[in-house]
Amino acid sequence: MPVCRIAILDSGINPNHPHVGNVAGGVEITASGQSDNFLDWLGHGTCVAGVVHEKAPEAHILAVKIFQRTLTASVDQLIAGIEWALLNEAHVINLSLGTSNPRHRAKLEPAIEKATRAGVQVVSALHLDGVPCFPGSLPGVVGVEADASVPRDEVRFMAHRAIASPFPRSIPGVPPERNLSGISFAVANVSGYLCAQITARTLAEA
Repeated sequence: MPVCRIAILDSGINPNHPHVGNVAGGVEITASGQSDNFLDWLGHGTCVAGVVHEKAPEAHILAVKIFQRTLTASVDQLIAGIEWALLNEAHVINLSLGTSNPRHRAKLEPAIEKATRAGVQVVSALHLDGVPCFPGSLPGVVGVEADASVPRDEVRFMAHRAIASPFPRSIPGVPPERNLSGISFAVANVSGYLCAQITARTLAEA
């Protein structure tokens, strides 16, 4: 068993990207079923995976593709992705996403409770423009806020929430303000930090 397994529920992953490593497999989840085609067509999931790999290079990454042509998915796809991650023994589930629709809360709660009982850390956006997001605002989830003043190598934990930089890995020659940014990458920075902590603890106990 690897020291840490992280499932990234996103647009898939390009395992050949130079910022990505240790992709241990994955799944594509659509409205009509599942397949093993987790290749990323949008680039978002690959960028998230690059952030995680930078912070926790020993971690094994599981690509759970729920976004196909756009960064949208149904709540049922999200729940199926969480279930797949649990079946495949993820220690951390990265959800660089969220919904502000309160009707989705009741559907998401059982999946989050199952993850919490299994000791799996679910990391997701806490709110969007001040409106609570789900599942990030549910009990048991590490809800994340973005703060550009926080250094990328630092995560601040405060009363069931985490605050992290909204920037992904730097690109040589590109100023940070011209790179991608947003809550997605704050979530990934927190997930990568948690994976590194799990790895360090596991190795120390070995």
